[in-house]
Amino acid sequence: MKIRIKGNSIRYRLTRPEVEGFNEQKAIIETVDFGSQILTYGLIITNDIEFSATYVDHTIMVHFPLVLLNEWKSTEKVGYKAESGMISILIEKDFTCLDNVEEDQSENYPNPLPTVKL
Repeated sequence: MKIRIKGNSIRYRLTRPEVEGFNEQKAIIETVDFGSQILTYGLIITNDIEFSATYVDHTIMVHFPLVLLNEWKSTEKVGYKAESGMISILIEKDFTCLDNVEEDQSENYPNPLPTVKL
């Protein structure tokens, strides 16, 4: 799972195995170890009908409505956008890059755009 924060927006990108396993795990949690402190971020399934985000004790948690999960897993829907207070939330599937990158993208979704020749 990747996270991107810019201003008051937060974006999570998930690979195929992460999206598929999300229902079984009920949460996806990642950490960044800064040495003296750890930042934790993740997604957690909720029975609420709306997305929400919290930040408590160095933990960013986005609450993902269970009613949307099956649609997301079983269709070509790329993701969901929502507002939680002043925070804009975007949760989306992670596609392979169109250009050459060194990171492993074997678990990403195939990019629906045509391949770019460089």
